Amino acid sequence: MTIDKENPADAGKGLRLMTLTTSAEKLGFIPEKDYPKVYGVITDWNLADQTASIVAMKDGTASLYTTSTFAIIGGQGHDTVRKAAQECVKIAGQYYDKSTPVSNYPYPKHGKVNFFLLTHDGVRLCIGDEDGINNGRDQTTSLFAAAQNVLTALRLVTEPKMKENAQQ
Repeated sequence: MTIDKENPADAGKGLRLMTLTTSAEKLGFIPEKDYPKVYGVITDWNLADQTASIVAMKDGTASLYTTSTFAIIGGQGHDTVRKAAQECVKIAGQYYDKSTPVSNYPYPKHGKVNFFLLTHDGVRLCIGDEDGINNGRDQTTSLFAAAQNVLTALRLVTEPKMKENAQQ
């Protein structure tokens, strides 16, 4: 993947697309007891005029990509991030039968949350309703909460470093 240095906002979009289109085999992921079908999940939701994508993988890799210039990449070096990512993928596995196979990966429509399940037989999509999630009435509420736990873990390990860098 080539990142356009003139348009750094494309980096998050490119990393997201690369994650969605790289096979489990190429990543070295095989089905296993705790992750028989789903090895990762990307949760996309809108924040004002931007979209945030939380990535969680079964090996504990976790990232935040955005349609702006902000991103947090990696995270698995921290136990709290790794555990949150792995739990998120386990919960995503519960949505396999509620999701639909897809071959294109649009960002969510206003008021919706897209959950792209990365599976050993391709990408599957489950769409949640933001109002329903906020009220705890949408079927994807627990998956959204798990993705938010990943984001919180990422924030807690990166914010102190960001503050320290800003003070220097």
